[in-house]
Amino acid sequence: MNSNKYIGMDVHSETVSIAVRDSAGKLILEATMAMETSAILGFVKGLQGKLHVTFEEGIHAAWLYELLRPQVTELLVCDPRQLPRHKGENKNDKIDARQLSEWLRLGALKPVYHRRHGLGTLSESVRSYVTFSGDTTRVMNRLKAIYRGRAIPSKGKQVYSPRFRDAWLNQLRQPGVRRRAELFYQQLDLLRPLRQEARKAMIAESRKQAAHKVLRSIPTLGPVRVAILMAVIQTPHRFRTNRKLWTYAGLSLVTRSSADYRIVQGQLTRSRKPALILGLNQNHNPLLKGVLKAAATAVARPGPFQEFYARRLAAGLSPEIARVVVARKLATLVLTLWKKGERFNAEHLKPQAA
Repeated sequence: MNSNKYIGMDVHSETVSIAVRDSAGKLILEATMAMETSAILGFVKGLQGKLHVTFEEGIHAAWLYELLRPQVTELLVCDPRQLPRHKGENKNDKIDARQLSEWLRLGALKPVYHRRHGLGTLSESVRSYVTFSGDTTRVMNRLKAIYRGRAIPSKGKQVYSPRFRDAWLNQLRQPGVRRRAELFYQQLDLLRPLRQEARKAMIAESRKQAAHKVLRSIPTLGPVRVAILMAVIQTPHRFRTNRKLWTYAGLSLVTRSSADYRIVQGQLTRSRKPALILGLNQNHNPLLKGVLKAAATAVARPGPFQEFYARRLAAGLSPEIARVVVARKLATLVLTLWKKGERFNAEHLKPQAA
């Protein structure tokens, strides 16, 4: 019987709970098994019909997606932050799997993008670089915190230089504190070469992609930012409009309103009270937002974006809002030029340009 089956998986590090429903919503099968390739594939291959599978985004999501995608009709990795749960309701592994299968059947789940488009190696290279960069920054911050906590001025980068290291350490009189700083310096010395190695590998991999030259033609987008943009976005065709990318990058304004309508002389009338703007959306990709906003801060350099930024200021925008507008423009250019395969020119920043 080639009926549709809707499968919800509640995934954990050691086990996975599975619930299967038919097209009418009837629960026809439940199972809990080890989180192993053979067990999961054996279960899925034992089911007949058109299989629709869902599970939440998490640490196992990428691996499980690659494992199950060839085996099923539809595979949806859902956003756990947007599940239609209610506070106070019962919750356990079986209930979660049942709910996921039912929400999948009803089309109530928000998907998380998971296709790689041949950029799997670049994605892993970017992940390595971002990890080493974050670790390096944390160690550097901890070093400066030691000096700041003892009223020792430590502005600039000289505090990290091996050339001046002894002079800085001699300012720490307490032996335990000095030893802690020495360990942080050792950690920093280990991380810096790893970060550089990861950076070189990431840039080399990004240069193999056809979109690299297109995105590098956009001012303020250097090789690191371009590599991260390609790894995060994967393909521009996943975003139908510029606004979709703005939302994903955390550059969309969030508004809230209440009591939108009122009764005037017996007629339903829309209230003229304006919606309350609460700022940029919080549900976004933080890495993509960081890249675009960092690129937008480079508008101080001479070039077409400096003129674009100046026009926004002349129009009455505050510097903060003007930089958000620049970040949006960068996102729009990335999406448009990537789709068309065209390189940047200053005409793209003119008011009449699309």
